[in-house]
Amino acid sequence: MRRRLLTIATLIGVSLTGLTSAQAGGRDSDVTRGFQATDRGTAWTLVQRVPLKFPTYHPQGIALVGDLIFLSSVEVLEAPVKYPDPVDGYDRTPGKGIGHLFILDRQGNLKQDIRLGEGTAYHPGGVDFDGKDVWIPVAEYRPNSRAIVYTVDPKTYRVTERFRVRDHVGGVVRDRTTGQVHGVSWGSRTLYHWTPTGKQLGKAANESHLLDYQDCNYADRGKQLCGGVTSLAGPGGTSYDLGGLALLDLRTNRILHEIPFPYFSPTTNHSATRNPVALETTATTLRLYTAPDDGETPGGTELQIYETPLKQG
Repeated sequence: MRRRLLTIATLIGVSLTGLTSAQAGGRDSDVTRGFQATDRGTAWTLVQRVPLKFPTYHPQGIALVGDLIFLSSVEVLEAPVKYPDPVDGYDRTPGKGIGHLFILDRQGNLKQDIRLGEGTAYHPGGVDFDGKDVWIPVAEYRPNSRAIVYTVDPKTYRVTERFRVRDHVGGVVRDRTTGQVHGVSWGSRTLYHWTPTGKQLGKAANESHLLDYQDCNYADRGKQLCGGVTSLAGPGGTSYDLGGLALLDLRTNRILHEIPFPYFSPTTNHSATRNPVALETTATTLRLYTAPDDGETPGGTELQIYETPLKQG
């Protein structure tokens, strides 16, 4: 299919987590300040549900780029199977699949389906927009494996391989103050950062055990906003996912602000922050985009959009 050149429009009255280079060094963004004003008692309202009328498979990450949404997803053709005992350092087979990066408009209409990955590396992760390119890792669907980090030009859809990592990378964010690329491992238990060409600059254990980060976006001045879940056991053999959002300092990995997000998909009861998340502000609200449901579930995938009033002052 011939690639189509797009103009990335700027939404009037909306402040995106994708900041310009000038904004990257300035004061905290509206998104960051709005999020830091929330707490566990903040009331959020599900204001819109946008059905995605195309095969979405298992969504992973969202990046907001003007009037477009970049949504990563994994299509599993053969699910990995646990080994009785580890084999060559792996706890399961690699499985088979196809990595997708969907480009859609704010009404949920599919514009383009870009396939990413190579061989057994077919699982895209969390997505970030650095003001120029969309960054996305594609990993094997098993821990302690490997990943390829790509960028995609949002105007031409050109795909560029940036570097490779000898671990499963579940999401990346580019720090606009340093140019460095930050990433999380399987379950976000390890936090990495690299140069844009893949030289590893640091590796640290995640000191937070409250959430496994599923998707992160750059916020401002060396920070990232992440969403995720923790699976917990309930009575009688039941289980549930506790959802939440966290703001982290990319230089220190310290959590600056964190809240539970006790909202669930009205279709499946999946935690709203189970997979893709992205925050932005309007003139009066803090807005959260989520897509917690898979394409194979009843009703398929929706963009489920929550809002809470911005606190003044």
